[in-house]
Amino acid sequence: MVRAGKHTKIGEIPADWEIQSFEETFRILPNNTLPRADLNSRGGMVRNVHYGDILTGFPEVLDCERYQLPYLNDLSLLTSSAQLLQDGDVILADTAEDETVGKATEVYGLGDGKLVAGLHTIPCRVKKGKFVPRWLGYYMNSKTYHDQLLPFITGIKVSSISKSAVSDTQILVPSVEEQQAVVEVLSDLDKVIQVLEQDIDKLKDLKQAKLQSMFPQIGECVPSVRLSGFSEAWERRKLGEIADVYDGVHQTPEYAENGVMFVSVENIGTLRSEKYISEEAFQRDYKIYPEKGDILMTRIGDVGTPNVVEGIEKLAFYVSLALLKPRQVDSYFLCNAIRSPLFQKGLKERTLITAIPQKINKDEIGEVDIMLPLEKSEQQQIGEHFRSLDHLITLHQRKLTKYMDIKQGMMDRLFTGKIRCKSR
Repeated sequence: MVRAGKHTKIGEIPADWEIQSFEETFRILPNNTLPRADLNSRGGMVRNVHYGDILTGFPEVLDCERYQLPYLNDLSLLTSSAQLLQDGDVILADTAEDETVGKATEVYGLGDGKLVAGLHTIPCRVKKGKFVPRWLGYYMNSKTYHDQLLPFITGIKVSSISKSAVSDTQILVPSVEEQQAVVEVLSDLDKVIQVLEQDIDKLKDLKQAKLQSMFPQIGECVPSVRLSGFSEAWERRKLGEIADVYDGVHQTPEYAENGVMFVSVENIGTLRSEKYISEEAFQRDYKIYPEKGDILMTRIGDVGTPNVVEGIEKLAFYVSLALLKPRQVDSYFLCNAIRSPLFQKGLKERTLITAIPQKINKDEIGEVDIMLPLEKSEQQQIGEHFRSLDHLITLHQRKLTKYMDIKQGMMDRLFTGKIRCKSR
């Protein structure tokens, strides 16, 4: 059965759905302008929603029982116009570095807690329309809603939207029963995503604990935990004694539609990129380049994040990364030795913290101390141990990405009526 549709300002929607303006739907509440310096994670009487947390930490629905929210240091900082939030209120971030501006979260599960909206936020409270809990949070983060904001985004280095611009957007109002059905579908997906995120966090915590125990700590000669069958001493070496250190091209590359993949700091986690340089430019500019078993490590910004090169025949890289070519040392062992607290401390001591962004000079990297076992087989087994753990984390992350993509696809269809569902 094909259901009738109707054309609206935001496109084709089911004929039985209502639509009303943001201005009709919401009353905008006052917010405060307190910076991070006036907030703490220790405790207090009133919690605060900062725009940065909406952009990077909170999902469509802010479950106040689950998520840690910062507290106000001093209640006297609040003005007399401050208004406490309640369940069902929606908070938009009015500033961001990109088109994520306008990301929203709906307050849920607040109970007796006290919560206010903070810096660069637009808190809203429903004054017209019947909405089931969490519907608005999901809808106002959908493509159907967010695309309405794009023409109103202003700014070059920092993107922002105004309250007057938001007031011109449109809110979908299906029946309460259909809202509930949509919320149930998306909530089920969120539960799966939440479990996967928790599993990944546990694996990362396990990995961090192993980095602490399976590599010598500051002032130690051997790690506190050894693999079975090994008892030989470890030795202290300079990184430059066991690996050659190079940096990438300094000039901004001319990108091509295809050719050799080009990576920088933002790609260190996967060493995969959608940017390419031509084969001609690669042959001209790269006498030395990453090969299988080499390590790329960030040397600008978040200094000291490494990854082993594998599965790529050719790779071009920017000066923000350092290339390490191991000599007679296992690549996966070395990669995780770089992540160890001892090496990270030495790296930090040589990092130029006054530079913006922080960076470490290429020649300084080779001077950092590193500890390694005398037996090559112990290096290999430690390297393989962490390689297996990294593989497990990657599998979970891929599964998480899959479900997040499924959720996004569902949202695109649910909020246009291309998929209709009934409440259970």
